[in-house]
Amino acid sequence: MGTSTRALAGPPIAEGILAGVRSRIAGAGEASAPPTLASVHRRLETPFEVYRRRQEKTARSLGIRFRDEPIDPVGPASALPERLDALATDPDVDAVIVEHPLPAPFDLSEALDRLPLVKDVDGISSPSLGRLWVHRPIHIPAVARAAAEFVRAYELCPPGTRAVVVGRSETVGLPIAHLLLERGVDATVTVAHSRTTDLSAALRGARLIVSCVGHPGLLTRANVPEGAAIVDVGLSAVPDPADARRLRSVGDADARDLDGWAGALTPVPGGVGPVTVAMLMENVVRAWSIRRSSP
Repeated sequence: MGTSTRALAGPPIAEGILAGVRSRIAGAGEASAPPTLASVHRRLETPFEVYRRRQEKTARSLGIRFRDEPIDPVGPASALPERLDALATDPDVDAVIVEHPLPAPFDLSEALDRLPLVKDVDGISSPSLGRLWVHRPIHIPAVARAAAEFVRAYELCPPGTRAVVVGRSETVGLPIAHLLLERGVDATVTVAHSRTTDLSAALRGARLIVSCVGHPGLLTRANVPEGAAIVDVGLSAVPDPADARRLRSVGDADARDLDGWAGALTPVPGGVGPVTVAMLMENVVRAWSIRRSSP
């Protein structure tokens, strides 16, 4: 290509979304109790922990009350549903997000289905995903919304664009594919995944790639078509080459190898992450507004 790959920065998009969130909270006046978000997690150093800390910092900066709700990572399977039962009926909690994926014995889907739809601000319970599929969502999953917003803001997907989503999880990959298929976006979408035998063949001809596998270095010049735009949703923690005692966040794309080859690429960190947090905060305020307007 001969030119540097275009960096698709997340903070400018996130700042615009958060300005709207801040305005909606301020518009409710001081007489209204601020929104409350409860974050349920195992308090372990996983990629979600980076996300959780960013949630807390952003929520507090907006005037959203943040409730840290850790559960014992080696506790009984019943700990998660019991915690969500309590949050589901807590009148002071407007919104709940749960760390995922979770290992056995925790059953994320079964636990999330105990939440009222309006409090499931990650939009990944079975009823929430069902409503998304029939175009009647209450909350669209924040990661999927973030990926779709990059596509819109940076005009990465003219109608008919051949797009490939790499990752088929019910909570990330499939919702992203669904949003790219919607009318108004009108991409022609292929879904690849960890069992795809020839990723290069699946990506051939793609002008847009959205990757959410969590596999560092998965995307390189060897399999990405020259000039393709990449929205890198993957997030993994790997040892820092400068200090093996520390972890650093990386995506699915090998940014160094793809520089000058890919047409555009979201950095990790600083790409999809800030926009995902902003979309989550927008979902929190939507939940708060719905609950305030309910009799």
